[in-house]
Amino acid sequence: MVVVDDSALVRSLLTEIINQQPDMVCIGAANDPLQAREMIRELNPDVITLDVEMPKMDGLEFLSRLMKLRPMPVVMVSTLTEQGADTTLRALEMGAVDFVAKPRIGVSSGLKALGTEIVEKIRIASQARVRRHVAAAPTPTAVRTPEGGTSAAPNANSFSRLSTEKIICIGASTGGTEAIKEILVELPADAPAIVITQHMPPGFTTSFAARLDSLCRIRVQEAVDGQRILPGHAYIAPGGKQFSLARSGANYVAVVDDSPPVNRHKPSVEVLFKSCARVLGPNAIGVMLTGMGGDGGAAMKEMLDAGSHNIVQDEASCVVFGMPKVAIQHGAASEVLPLKSIAKALLERLQSAGVRHRI
Repeated sequence: MVVVDDSALVRSLLTEIINQQPDMVCIGAANDPLQAREMIRELNPDVITLDVEMPKMDGLEFLSRLMKLRPMPVVMVSTLTEQGADTTLRALEMGAVDFVAKPRIGVSSGLKALGTEIVEKIRIASQARVRRHVAAAPTPTAVRTPEGGTSAAPNANSFSRLSTEKIICIGASTGGTEAIKEILVELPADAPAIVITQHMPPGFTTSFAARLDSLCRIRVQEAVDGQRILPGHAYIAPGGKQFSLARSGANYVAVVDDSPPVNRHKPSVEVLFKSCARVLGPNAIGVMLTGMGGDGGAAMKEMLDAGSHNIVQDEASCVVFGMPKVAIQHGAASEVLPLKSIAKALLERLQSAGVRHRI
C-alpha cells in the first residue's frame, strides 16, 4: 500500500490503520503526486489511496495519468461536500475502484471511526479488475436542449406508449456507478421505470443522480418517499436510507425510510429486491451488477421465483465479481451477460415479453 495525501495527519492515520491489519502493510506515504509517482515506480504497491485535493497536481489529473500509463487499484479519499461528491464521481469514471469520504471536521476521530470501512475497501480494491482508462467519446444517446434537459436522439429500439406495469430493478456496489451509467445511457426516453440501489453514503447519491440525469434520455433522480414510480424515470436509493416499492391502488410508489442496515448496507439491494419480488412479481426485470459481497443475491432468487426475468453481469466485465457470483450461486440468474450486452438484452426482453400498449 502507498498512501498519497498532502495532510501529514491523514497520512499518519491511514498508515496506522493499514499497518494494524495482519494482511496489509503501508510501504510508503507521499505528500504530493510527484513524490507518489516515484514511490509507485520504486515500490510497486498493490493499491494506493489518493487524496482528491493536493498541491502541484490535483488528484484527478494524477489519477488520469496513472490509469493511462500504469493502471492499478486506487481508492480515492474524498470530502463530504457536494464538490467532493462530484469530483469523486469523476474519479470513479476515470477508473478508481472506490472511495472513502473523510469528514471535514474531526478528521482524526472520523478516520479512526471509518477504519473498518477503509481497510475493507482496500481489500476489495486489491481484488478488483482494473483496466487501462481511455477517455470515452461523448455519448450520442442524450441530446441537450436549450432548456437544459435531454431529448431523444433517433433510436430504432425506442418504445412508445409502454405499460406502466414493467419495472427494471438494478442492484450494484463496487464498480456500479459506471456500470449503471453504461446501461442507462442506452435506454430510450419512454423505457419502463427503473429502480436502483447502489451502495453509496449520504451526500453522494444526489450528485450521482444529477450526473446520470444530464447524460440519459430517461429522467434520473433520488427516490422520494411516497412518489409514484413512472415510465421514463429512474429512481436511485438515497445514501443512508432504505428504498423499497409498494403498491397504492393501480400505482407503484417509492418507500424511503430510516430502517436499519441489512447485510450491513443502507441502502441495501436485499431490501429493494425483496419488495420487488413481493410487489412486482412477473412485472419485474432484475439486474445484478458488479459489487463486493452478497447483498441482494437471496432476494433476487425470490424475484425469480415470483416470476421475474433476471440478468446478472458476467465475471469478465465486473470490477468485483461478488454480488453477481452470489446471485448465480442462489440460482437467481435467468441470463449471465457481459455489461455491454445488458441494455440490449433488456430492450429485447421487453419486446419479446409483449409489453402492453395503452390504447
